[in-house]
Amino acid sequence: MTMQSTPGSSGYLDLYPDRKMSFFKNPYILGLTAVAGIGGMLFGYDTGVISGALLYIKDDFEQVRNSNFLQETIVSMAIAGAILGAAAGGWVNDYYGRKKATLIADVIFGSGAIGMAAAPDPYVLILGRFLVGLGVGVASVTAPVYIAEASPSEIRGSLVSTNVLMITGGQFLSYIVNLAFTRVPGTWRWMLGVSAVPAVVQFVLMLFLPESPRWLFMKNRKTEAVDVLSKIYDLARLEDEVDFLTAQSEQERQKRKNIHFTDVFKSKEIKLAFLVGAGLQAFQQFTGINTVMYYSPTIVQMAGFHSNELALTISLIVAGMNAAGTILGIYLIDHAGRKILALSSLGGVFTSLLILSFAFMNQSSDNQLYGWLAVLGLTLYIGFFSPGMGPVPWTVNSEIYPEEYRGICGGMSATVCWVSNLIVSQSFLSIADALGTGPTFLILAGITVLAFVFVLACVPETKGLTFDEVEVIWKERAWGKNADTRNLLSD
Repeated sequence: MTMQSTPGSSGYLDLYPDRKMSFFKNPYILGLTAVAGIGGMLFGYDTGVISGALLYIKDDFEQVRNSNFLQETIVSMAIAGAILGAAAGGWVNDYYGRKKATLIADVIFGSGAIGMAAAPDPYVLILGRFLVGLGVGVASVTAPVYIAEASPSEIRGSLVSTNVLMITGGQFLSYIVNLAFTRVPGTWRWMLGVSAVPAVVQFVLMLFLPESPRWLFMKNRKTEAVDVLSKIYDLARLEDEVDFLTAQSEQERQKRKNIHFTDVFKSKEIKLAFLVGAGLQAFQQFTGINTVMYYSPTIVQMAGFHSNELALTISLIVAGMNAAGTILGIYLIDHAGRKILALSSLGGVFTSLLILSFAFMNQSSDNQLYGWLAVLGLTLYIGFFSPGMGPVPWTVNSEIYPEEYRGICGGMSATVCWVSNLIVSQSFLSIADALGTGPTFLILAGITVLAFVFVLACVPETKGLTFDEVEVIWKERAWGKNADTRNLLSD
């Protein structure tokens, strides 16, 4: 079978236009994406909820109120857990499968949520945050890979981006929950405890969903895999998909050893793919997104708006824009493409960070104009970030690795994301205290320029390509266009 006739490739779809899938054509794949995306919602809810809860945790625990370090630790302990969860998640995914990995993540997350709600002191709260992070870390690796492996290539970007919509939707939901519980006794306990509910819902629904068809092929469970694929494709395309995956899984089983993370750096093309995937994840964090999401109520207060409720309301608007921008990204990612979307996004993020920096450098207690300018900068930042640098890194990472490396590289690159996230969230308040908020945003603007250059120079366009076509890009980059890729397949 030639590359052009691979099911889902542009050549195949030109030949058989009636077999092309559209986003809303198959309710089964949408349902599967939505249930897997609850993992994304937990991830988003957890990153969003802590920003509002922290305002009330400080009221309850004097030692938290008096310590920037404890405040940063409560925020970032979930990220420390996520680093471990993501690092282990790649292996859990490859060994136990995508479905069991999701169930494991739900159990860990639910336990952490209950622990936080019942915490008698800041230290039990920090332990609960760690457990929740562990669950989120496993889910952050699993959901994009599970969705990508079940998706037809022509709508893969949109479907994986739906997981990012669930992340931003979870953040939006967390601000609504924060506002709902502001006047309820035990405010922050409710805010943090409620997140156990979606974990239980996903656990129950996931029991009725299948394993990833590609993982089943890898494990030689062809009958189960064909059963899953028959719910996704019509009969004509189903036969082609099954023939192709049968041949491919046979090749990959012959290649597949017990892959260790050091193997990633022994293969030139896998190393190149990983550096692009990990680089995108690092720049997603170092351009400041989670600074804005975690600390948006605090930024609003720094800008001169001191009421807790007003700060949360403005943050709710910011989170709403984040979700709305992601919906735009779902459309654009399979139409404009991954690369142009990321570059346009970074251009807007750079401008927004300059506005934020200028506003904070000139703020004064007797002039609220700069406070409103800071809020405008915050809103513009989200408006530009969410359609591009929100979904692009996760989508690209779900599609650039060969099957046998997808779990391990996805886990390693999600770990880079969480380590970067930890560095940013653990240091933002301290750097803002030392240098001032304005100069801190200026540093983030400088990093955004580096991110723009990185995407321009290193990131390939993967819009509409099959997994095999993407693999060829890395082989050509590693060995030149005239390399005999058939020999390289056994590398």
